[in-house]
Amino acid sequence: MSLPNRPAGLDLNSELGHRFSQRNLPTQIPRDQLAESGLGADLAYQLVHDHLMLDGNARLNLATFVGTWIEPEALLLMQECAEKNMIDKDEYPQTAELEERCLRILANLWHAENPDQTVGTSTTGSSEGCMLGGMVLKWHWRQRRQAAGLDDRRPNLAMGSNTQICWDKFCAYFDVEPRLVPITPQRLQLNGEEAAAHCDGNTIGVVGILGSTFDGSYEPIAEIQRCLDELEARDGLDIPIHVDAASGGFVAPFNSPDLLWDFRLPRVKSINTSGHKYGGVLPGVGWVLWREQAALPEELRFNVNYLGGQMPTIGMNFSRPGAQVVVQYFNFLHLGHTGYSQRMATLEAIACYLADSIAALSAFQLVSHPLGQLPVFAVQLDPAIENWSVFQLSEKLRARGWQVPAYTMPADCTQMAVLRFVVRAGFSRDMADQLLNDIRRAVQWFEGLSAPLPESNQDEQAFHH
Repeated sequence: MSLPNRPAGLDLNSELGHRFSQRNLPTQIPRDQLAESGLGADLAYQLVHDHLMLDGNARLNLATFVGTWIEPEALLLMQECAEKNMIDKDEYPQTAELEERCLRILANLWHAENPDQTVGTSTTGSSEGCMLGGMVLKWHWRQRRQAAGLDDRRPNLAMGSNTQICWDKFCAYFDVEPRLVPITPQRLQLNGEEAAAHCDGNTIGVVGILGSTFDGSYEPIAEIQRCLDELEARDGLDIPIHVDAASGGFVAPFNSPDLLWDFRLPRVKSINTSGHKYGGVLPGVGWVLWREQAALPEELRFNVNYLGGQMPTIGMNFSRPGAQVVVQYFNFLHLGHTGYSQRMATLEAIACYLADSIAALSAFQLVSHPLGQLPVFAVQLDPAIENWSVFQLSEKLRARGWQVPAYTMPADCTQMAVLRFVVRAGFSRDMADQLLNDIRRAVQWFEGLSAPLPESNQDEQAFHH
């Protein structure tokens, strides 16, 4: 459907009115199949734009870890680079150079012994980074087993049941048994003793989480290494560690610089992180690094004759966006170490203020606290409250635009139902005060009920990683 040519002197409001009258013809716009004739670009834009108005406000989304705000200059760079494919290194050599610079910056940030000898790649996100890290762990384990003449058909991976769903996917895709350590209400993360207890000769590695999606806490990577050292001294098992630092990889170096979790620990062979989380980029870009060249088998490095040149590729995906890599480098230039430190300190302060203010309300109990962890925390209701739930509070807040997820914890902790708050760049102290006022009003409303509310369908409550 095309608009008629605009007659001389046509009033713009009249044309807009004509567009809107055209738009109010839903029978002419099939939703599930291609129409015979397309729409003008302006009308198609308006229809999609209006459709998306029903989405939530990204700035009020305290559910996702993924960034929802960047500087205007970074957004301009993304627009300028939107058409660049990261795999076309011959065509976009400077974009490829910025990727290499980002990898070296991360290697230095994570205390690689020789940053120039690390190897890694940008990815579409941390899930791809986790897949690559796990795949390399399995590859090395299989090579060791075959060299020793041992059975290599039953690999397993030790991790806490609080790991992100991508690790379940990895185990399913790559035929690895997940050795899940159950969390408990008293221990919401993997510890060293439990990690070592779940390892045997078929264990390809241990996954440590630097920033749990369930409560924002860091797993004790140094303690896990110590217990694995004791296991090797006792049983001769040399178990490597992969650190899933999807969120914490951009937080801990600035808020907790003395925390031992990275390449300073010899058992840490690989680390992944999300640039589009606390790295400050919009989705989607992730990073994965191995501590040295020898850690990544040559068999998993591929050179492709593509578009007139030899393209080295490590990632599982081939084509992927280059714009986010460019913006990651922009953030490194723009913020520097001081800027990242100030940003993370500010987010931690806002998160602590929000957590302490909510904890001061008699209806809530803190499950975790953001001090020294991610700027993320979880709360549960006081056990004495029986006539409303965190799920109903989540729905009440959504009516005001706030997206605060309610969910139950993993297996063996499913009796714990919590609200989780994720504080990211773009969330201010003033917004925290507005959220607190809405929480207080909601609690007062619930407390005024004379009878319990019917419980909503908890299965429909989205838990955003």
